[in-house]
Amino acid sequence: MNTSSPYDLIVIGSGPAGQKSAIQGAKSGKRVALIEQNREVGGACVYQGTIPSKTLRESALQMVQFLQATDVFEFRMRDDVKISTLMTRLDKVVRAHGAFMTEQVARNGIERYHGRAQFVSDREVQVKGLDGVTRSIRGNHIVIATGSRPRVPAHIPIDHEHILDSDSILSLIYLPKSLTVLGGGVIACEYASIFALLGVQVTMIDTADRPLKFLDQELTDQFCGAFEKTGGHYHGQQQIQSAQWDGFSKVTTHLENGEIFESEKMLVALGRVANIEHLAIQAAGLEPTPRGLISVNEQCQTTVPHIYAVGDVIGPPSLASCSMEQGRRAVCHALGLDSGDAPEHIPMGIYTIPEMSSVGLNEQEAIDKCGGALVGRARFHEIARGQISGMTNGLLKLVADAEGEKLLGVHIVGEGATELIHIGQMGLLHHIDIDRFIENIFNFPTLAEAYRVAALDIAKQRKK
Repeated sequence: MNTSSPYDLIVIGSGPAGQKSAIQGAKSGKRVALIEQNREVGGACVYQGTIPSKTLRESALQMVQFLQATDVFEFRMRDDVKISTLMTRLDKVVRAHGAFMTEQVARNGIERYHGRAQFVSDREVQVKGLDGVTRSIRGNHIVIATGSRPRVPAHIPIDHEHILDSDSILSLIYLPKSLTVLGGGVIACEYASIFALLGVQVTMIDTADRPLKFLDQELTDQFCGAFEKTGGHYHGQQQIQSAQWDGFSKVTTHLENGEIFESEKMLVALGRVANIEHLAIQAAGLEPTPRGLISVNEQCQTTVPHIYAVGDVIGPPSLASCSMEQGRRAVCHALGLDSGDAPEHIPMGIYTIPEMSSVGLNEQEAIDKCGGALVGRARFHEIARGQISGMTNGLLKLVADAEGEKLLGVHIVGEGATELIHIGQMGLLHHIDIDRFIENIFNFPTLAEAYRVAALDIAKQRKK
């Protein structure tokens, strides 16, 4: 076993949180070690999650645009279309993003270790490589950024061929004729809407009465309407009794109310589990929470002061954007650097079809917190750019205080939502009045004009 001199910083995991942690340490002039059990830098975000799923989403949207141009083209999707043909850009995108992250790590002089990490003590980590060689490294500060994996329910036999999880769903060779999706969260809704748009008969089943329960209901209502328009179905308030492959042609799902659903394939998207079981965190003086997470304070610092945890291992919001910032701020705190003001008004982007995004308070939260609220709405079919681009299925909703003066929240559903939300985010950060959206000029025609339309809607509701 080889032992090296201490590093200033050891980062375990090279996903968005880990990579940004390591980069911050290196740019601060510190000696940094980055441990990753996979050969590539980037983690599940690049190779199993965000990048692949969004690439498939873009392919689906492009196909629908072709279908909508039937007056010009004669276009029909083949019955035996392969998933790979829908993702011709995937390898290129993944390679490009992975290469950028790898090059950035190398350029900053970060030392990489390829293997599985395990704590020996609160400052020592063993790395077991694929060659069986175990190396021991020590660090003055350690950041845990090992991410998460799909949760596997005990009563559902995931075989990654007929019953798949969110990692294996993209290993499908052909588009199935039908797909049952278990779950109503972000991942479930993203994949359900993508496959439904591609002509797959999709059925979503979940315990909640509506999908994405944490979002403003107007957004989820619009999403459900679009999902049903593509042939999808959502069955809420249901408990799953069992699901199994019949060994021949279909997956059968039994609900506790006696209903039975059959489909060619199944996607199980019932949450994710933090990747901490192989780390032996107890050897470092840490204990997982009852939910299998690592508990941290507002600086992402664990109960062992020189050990930090960031990203999915600490739980919600479990967004790549937040994970990156958590990594940066954690290392700044560890090294005694000023990390700037704490982030506020963090936007959430959900890449369903159509997109959804929100920031700030929703209508009910505004009523509860501020004693009242005025809401302004702008529907994309009222906006010239929406008509021109065929993006009429959308809504921008501004939430203001009871007087209709101060902006409190922004909620958007429709293509471009995840880009448009940042206008509202900047407005919230600078505490702007609703009238600022009315008094200033937006390019015409743009979807951003929806802010002005929604603001005017609030203005006309004010008490004289």
